[in-house]
Amino acid sequence: MPWQLSSQIPINPVHAAVGRTGKVLFFGGSGNDPSLAAYNNSPKGVRLWDPKSGTFTTPTIPLDINGDPIDVFCCGHSFRPDGQLFVAGGTLQYDPFYGISDCFLFNFTANNGNGSWTKVASMNRGRWYPTVLTLGNGQIFALSGLDVNGSNTRNPEIFSAFTGWNIFTQQTSNLANYAHLILLSSGKLFYTGAQMGSNRGTSPRILTLPSQFNQAIAEQAVSGLEAPAHGNQAASLLLPPAQDQKVMIIGGGGTATTNRVNIINFNATTPTYTAASYLNNPRMHHNAVILPDRTVFVCNGSRGNESITESTLPAEIYNPATNTWKTVETPNVNGRVYHSVAVLLPDGTVAVAGGNPRRGTYENRIEIYSPAYISQTRPTIISVPATATYNATITISTNVPATSIKWVHVIRPMAPTHSLDTEQRLVDIPIKSRSGNSLTAQITANRNIAVPGYYMLFVVNNNNVPSVASWIQIK
Repeated sequence: MPWQLSSQIPINPVHAAVGRTGKVLFFGGSGNDPSLAAYNNSPKGVRLWDPKSGTFTTPTIPLDINGDPIDVFCCGHSFRPDGQLFVAGGTLQYDPFYGISDCFLFNFTANNGNGSWTKVASMNRGRWYPTVLTLGNGQIFALSGLDVNGSNTRNPEIFSAFTGWNIFTQQTSNLANYAHLILLSSGKLFYTGAQMGSNRGTSPRILTLPSQFNQAIAEQAVSGLEAPAHGNQAASLLLPPAQDQKVMIIGGGGTATTNRVNIINFNATTPTYTAASYLNNPRMHHNAVILPDRTVFVCNGSRGNESITESTLPAEIYNPATNTWKTVETPNVNGRVYHSVAVLLPDGTVAVAGGNPRRGTYENRIEIYSPAYISQTRPTIISVPATATYNATITISTNVPATSIKWVHVIRPMAPTHSLDTEQRLVDIPIKSRSGNSLTAQITANRNIAVPGYYMLFVVNNNNVPSVASWIQIK
């Protein structure tokens, strides 16, 4: 069966991230339960899951001055170039929600692969529901969110390992919480029109970061987005391959839930959203996952806001080559609405977890989806370099003739929450030569196409069947 139940997770997995060890970090801090906001160092807020064994370990979150874990519920996150997950912000208090300024690194390889948390410099602003994104130079960009007083934070900031946090003194437009940002090949950032909650009247736009922190971030609105008021917990992604610079927005909610799908091409002279083939089922709270056969898998969500009764929805797969959606199997588990996550694993399967339609109730079963290629004869990577520099040519050995390999590409590991993932992208590694069972391929020279860090490298045969991934660090 394509959908198989796996482990049961003993926390509310609001946040997820796939580490370079292949293990998945699930965490939620207090997990949408204010009674757990100060949980006296009990291990309720985080688990590191090994998909191969189905087992969990519990890396302890650092403590505050009172000896309580700092609440990372509703933080933002992206990967550092060294493979550590950078986590920024979280919850200071509930109802009304205030944000914290604390920041952490999670090291997947520490403690013999059981992981560890380290506190790093705090931001200049508290941020609850922030957007966090890794830039092409490896620095971390933080945008939006609610501050320590519950007010909208309109001054972005950037973290450098050398200088810490620097804040922009001039405000941006009133960008939404968890605003979906995608790094473009130019180094500019694109707000797709998807977010958590209302868009606050702010349309999709391109953000150009200035060279000085006392200068304004330039904003250029883009047109054409259908149903612009329905971006609440839509999904956004950079369609594969990243070099094509096509961004897709999928579904979302507002006064109603939409099946709208639009694409914008940033390689065009005047980028404008245009309609693509629509989803077969309207949905919000869903997740979109780039698969290693260069299709897009959409799962989770509901036809209604946090509605379990409207969440019995089949998954769908989009093929960019044909602009078509295919309805595939319905999961065994329903109710994966608010706070649900989905991530691509290195073997090409998708792990799905969470669902928290009301406080005190969450879905604890992890489910694995196996795309059709899992049951087919797959190529195997025999060897690939552990590291590669930009514009370098790498040699890859496989168990099949190199002439049978159609694509080589890398996929950035996912780190989703609240239908947002600023990390995932599939970058083509063009094949330059083939000989026997060996081929050479060239890493992009553009750090904005493939930000520095760890990637899953796949080879894909002429039948669009991918290998299991090997990890490679691009630096």
